Amino acid sequence: MKLLVTGQDGQVATSLLERGSTVQGVEIVTAGRPRLDLLDVNSIQETIAAERPDIVVSAAAYTAVDQAEDDAEAAFAINAAGAGAVAAAAARIGAPIIHLSTDYVFPGDGDQPYTEEDVTAPASVYGRSKLAGEDAVAAANPRHVILRTAWVYSPFGKNFLRTMLRLAKDRDELRVVADQWGNPTSALDIADGILAVAGKLSRGGEAHGVFHMTAAGSTNWSGFAEHILKVSRDAGGPFARVQGIATSEYPTRAVRPANSRLSCEKLRSAYGVELPAWQGSTAQTVHRLLAAGEF
Repeated sequence: MKLLVTGQDGQVATSLLERGSTVQGVEIVTAGRPRLDLLDVNSIQETIAAERPDIVVSAAAYTAVDQAEDDAEAAFAINAAGAGAVAAAAARIGAPIIHLSTDYVFPGDGDQPYTEEDVTAPASVYGRSKLAGEDAVAAANPRHVILRTAWVYSPFGKNFLRTMLRLAKDRDELRVVADQWGNPTSALDIADGILAVAGKLSRGGEAHGVFHMTAAGSTNWSGFAEHILKVSRDAGGPFARVQGIATSEYPTRAVRPANSRLSCEKLRSAYGVELPAWQGSTAQTVHRLLAAGEF
């Protein structure tokens, strides 16, 4: 089973390379700029046609949430038109597409975990561009699996977990938002989930549509930070006290959802995929980074 992954330097692409290397019979190929550029349809078509993967994983995206508010044209060009072009190129060679989307497609004002049947109403340009991408992918390739995930972290790149460890090296206290709730999700666990879905697709499992895929359990950003730093302290790493604050005390250009929690029951029923609890995967990531001497 050969997977071509867009976004070669991203957290999910890097995680897929690592996880895929341990699965017999799986080949992971990543493709990014300049070879595959989401702003260049020809590069997308040529790369996918040349590689002829069994499944395409669409992981590349415009993810600068605040910057998107002032750069909507670029966000939509990458997250909507670019994603649609990847899906179309996959369809041309008869390959299904697994496309990554986000909790930001919801307004974030509910008090329960969102299901796939709940009404979408993004409150940010980023969210609107990702929702447009879902529509473009579905229209371009009937064999699509759209996976919405959230609060992604990993040992790689820039993310909240790594930021907390870095800041704790120099500060005694960190002020972190406590009124936004969601599911912190490891990119390595996302990679495992994608590989499981891809395996079923390659064996003729044809459950298409939109699915939610996040870690089990939920918390707020402040609780996430507290867990990260407690694990770090217990392992001899950096530690700082965490003070929970209101979103109003940390204004951002783009509106963040107050409730980002996603229900993943549909994915479990269709594919038998259920990601681990966020606490354990967070601890594994912290321990890995400390053991590597990064913090």
